[in-house]
Amino acid sequence: MRALLLVAALLVFLAGLQLTVFTTRTADWFAWTIDVPMTAVFLGAAYWSSAVLEVAGARSPGWGRARLTVWTVLVFTTLTLVVTLVHLERFHLGAGHPTSARLVTWGWLAIYAGVPVAMVLGLVVQARVPRGPDVVRTSLPAALQWLLVLLALVLVGTGVALLAAPERASEVWAWPLTPLTARAVGAWLVGLGWAAAHARLVDDAGQVRPLGWTGAAFVVLQVVALARHGDALDRTGWQAAAYVAALAWIAVVSAWILALRGGGAAVRGSSR
Repeated sequence: MRALLLVAALLVFLAGLQLTVFTTRTADWFAWTIDVPMTAVFLGAAYWSSAVLEVAGARSPGWGRARLTVWTVLVFTTLTLVVTLVHLERFHLGAGHPTSARLVTWGWLAIYAGVPVAMVLGLVVQARVPRGPDVVRTSLPAALQWLLVLLALVLVGTGVALLAAPERASEVWAWPLTPLTARAVGAWLVGLGWAAAHARLVDDAGQVRPLGWTGAAFVVLQVVALARHGDALDRTGWQAAAYVAALAWIAVVSAWILALRGGGAAVRGSSR
């Protein structure tokens, strides 16, 4: 499982590199063409922040902290595979596309077809591993629990709307989206919302730290994205304000998680 998470981290880092460095050249260096640079850097920032999540999961001392990472990756990759199959005609598969883009696209298909299966198999194997000693748990503050629940509802609700009705739901987004990019963004939002909900269910300061690091990276990278291509946002509408408010919300939750002192000491006499 550690090896799988590290490989996944490398792959999402490369995807983020393509979108962040070659923002305006996705026709040559990505699986499909993204015409709005802000969408490309948003997705690139999401990929890079997920690399933080996967590395944190791989370096976790035990399964308790890593399982949040694994389930989040499984949810996101499965949704992205479905989005890919629905919009397969938009991907760079034909001979009319550059060789570089076609290679990236076939790599994309292999990754998103293979990673969910590998994650499920890894979960099956992991379930057979004997549990180590129980650890002292440190519950999250009640206010933070509510912030996580509400954040999960907002992210998952918005993500599901973008996945189910991209044309209509994209009207409430802060910049223009096509049906494909709306669903790609939606898959990320559901993945992030799933992680927030999972953190609330886990309710342990030590085990949810990977989410704190991921959220902090996500906010910083999105601020950089806004600095680069924020002119795509309609700043006269409420959508841009809502987007910035959501980033601030994630920043508060992430900083609070990282500020907590987690447990981690084994309980004497426990053999579970």
